[in-house]
Amino acid sequence: NEACGLLAGRDGTVERFFPMRNADESPVTYRLDPAEQLDVFEEIEAKGWELSGIYHSHTHTEAYPSKTDVELAFYPEALYFIVSLENRHTPVIRAFQIVDGQIAEEEVVIS
Repeated sequence: NEACGLLAGRDGTVERFFPMRNADESPVTYRLDPAEQLDVFEEIEAKGWELSGIYHSHTHTEAYPSKTDVELAFYPEALYFIVSLENRHTPVIRAFQIVDGQIAEEEVVIS
């Protein structure tokens, strides 16, 4: 199944990774568990963080937003991280800003 979750931090830096349950339990779609999402949003607010990103995996396709990903991009302030497992030996991580159906790739730096 696709993995999914949230990223939170400050000033473009991720300080916390929140893995979450894929409520769709699907290898081709994801939906954050609503109860978990509410709990995470409350923790993000309590710590003074911002929602940095939303991540999910593509189990058999490239790391690029699908039509469904674009349609469900409800947080224009967040980056959408996609981890492609198309080639299991060399996963690919890419990030995108998705606003009003427009996709712009952003640089991912892992340190």
